[in-house]
Amino acid sequence: MADESRLLAEFAAGLNLDKVPADVTARAKTLVMDTVGIALRARREADSTPSLMAGLRALGYAGGDARLIGDAEGWTPAGAALLNGALAHSLDFDDTHAAGSIHPSAPIVPAALAAAEMVGADGATTLAGIIAGYEVQIRLSMALGPSDHYTRGYHPTATCGAFGAAAAAGRVLGLPAERIQAAFGIALSQAAGSLEFLADGAWTKPFQVGWAAHNGLVAARLAAEGFKAPVRGVEGQRGFLAAYAPNADPAKATAGLGQHWETLRIAVKPYPSCRYSHAAMDAVAQLRAANDLTGGEVTAIRIGLPKTGMGLVADPIEAKRKPVSIVDGQFSMPFLASVMLRKGRFGWDDYRDQLADQDTLDLARKVSCVIDARCEAAFPTNLSGVAIVETTRGTFETFVEIPKGEPDNWPTDAEHRAKFEALAAPCLPPEQVAALADALLGLDQRPSTAAVLDLARPGVAVLRAAGED
Repeated sequence: MADESRLLAEFAAGLNLDKVPADVTARAKTLVMDTVGIALRARREADSTPSLMAGLRALGYAGGDARLIGDAEGWTPAGAALLNGALAHSLDFDDTHAAGSIHPSAPIVPAALAAAEMVGADGATTLAGIIAGYEVQIRLSMALGPSDHYTRGYHPTATCGAFGAAAAAGRVLGLPAERIQAAFGIALSQAAGSLEFLADGAWTKPFQVGWAAHNGLVAARLAAEGFKAPVRGVEGQRGFLAAYAPNADPAKATAGLGQHWETLRIAVKPYPSCRYSHAAMDAVAQLRAANDLTGGEVTAIRIGLPKTGMGLVADPIEAKRKPVSIVDGQFSMPFLASVMLRKGRFGWDDYRDQLADQDTLDLARKVSCVIDARCEAAFPTNLSGVAIVETTRGTFETFVEIPKGEPDNWPTDAEHRAKFEALAAPCLPPEQVAALADALLGLDQRPSTAAVLDLARPGVAVLRAAGED
């Protein structure tokens, strides 16, 4: 093993936007806008939000000056990182990275934002921290081997997210490389996240992603105060790679660092569900549109997936055919395929209606899932999907290799903006939605990250515009 901890820390500490290609910076700003839009809606509508906020208030996380997206209440920096991270992941609408099988932004962006508020950082510094966090987190997941990590029951967005959040927060706080390396050693003692939420639709999934943002911020702050930590947190004999997967490849943690930008391989989600379902949903939508399919004529739907995706959205199939909660639905290929066939689209608001729609649930019972050789061949570069729809007038089939939202099937600027506006519209006045989007897309030019976050708070931005405190 090389000194992965040191190399990753040196990269994060030394990263400035003048070292980042323009397309990487532009991509990161789009991802930040996407993340903030999701968190805005989740503050209002995610089922887990009220109890999480109540618990954190009782624990003393409220009452500070740090901003919570979508809320006027102030929180401590750690509380804001935790809540914003959980909100960003609560709708399962947040971005993904196929090779890392991970959600990059949800733990990284909130940690960087909270750190920025602590030190009054400008937007360029915050964005540099976010990009550093992306690169560290994604590479660690690829080094672990996502399938092996999943098999052990871990959620890589949470486990690797703690390290990425530490890199992001450390860079925003201005820590030197040796202190970010110490933050990695502290993150090693915090990295956690279990897939057991799949068994019963538990709310631990967004919590543990928010907790990763919290842990990264804590790790960076402790490191800043000189807290002594393991120096080989990533590659040590009992370090992260050795402990969390059986066949880790440490070289992947630093391969092409600073030359090849994994940030450009991050995908956004057009649907608020597990990313492994999206190519198959695209395939169903294409078949529906091309052949005027209706639910009433369908006798069977067969979905092909990569093996790793099967474990998340298709097994056990009988349970997946009977989703009850929103989390169930987000990881139910039968449910998602059924809604897509019946409606030709899928958005956050569809969960409320479709989980109780008997026609949708009846159609879900006709859905089966298999491991498809084409999907396996494309994995992990692409999370591909197949749809075969059998009807009373014939059988229709298509294969989607690259789902919408991937870098090679990237949405237009207008589509990105439309997703943000649809999420934010119930939460803020139209003029504030537009101002917030503009500020986030120009984050690198903003002198105050905190002032940008004010635009994501109902009422606060209006009062300050009027000259009130």
